[in-house]
Amino acid sequence: MILKGFKEKSIKKHINKLLSKRQVNVIDDKVESLGIIFNMDEVEDFEKFNTLSSYLKVLPNRLKIIAFSASKNETLKSWDVCYTPNDFGWNGVIKNNELQDFLDIKFDVLISYYEAEVTELKWITAASKAQFKIGILQTDERLNDLIIKTNLKEFDVFKAEMFKYLTILNKIKNE
Repeated sequence: MILKGFKEKSIKKHINKLLSKRQVNVIDDKVESLGIIFNMDEVEDFEKFNTLSSYLKVLPNRLKIIAFSASKNETLKSWDVCYTPNDFGWNGVIKNNELQDFLDIKFDVLISYYEAEVTELKWITAASKAQFKIGILQTDERLNDLIIKTNLKEFDVFKAEMFKYLTILNKIKNE
């Protein structure tokens, strides 16, 4: 139990290091690739993320969705890419190749759709190479470039607000 606390503290230290180096650069490139991180313990219907990507006119092959779960139960096998706290080592070292591949992709937009204060979720958001990060209000506001203050159950409100702000920032394709 003590080692788990030390491990979490080392990951938090690494998150702070990543966030202090981050430079926000909002350019008006259109959204062509989309990455989504969500907490499987909070969100049950992950099909809504596919409809969100089509709403943003992102091609299915340019969409990558990963899930996190603090539990290690059998329902995780129903999702393509799901990671748990066991996939992280000290200082945020990734032990899962699929998760590392997700981090190596330079998405145009990354959506962090979770409310829980989970260190591993925050680490993935901070470590992502995405150009523009969108998320729900967190205690650490440095994680996302655009923060939409809404409840997880109000997905339609989140989608509408995100679309509105991406349109204002000239990131939506007009095709």
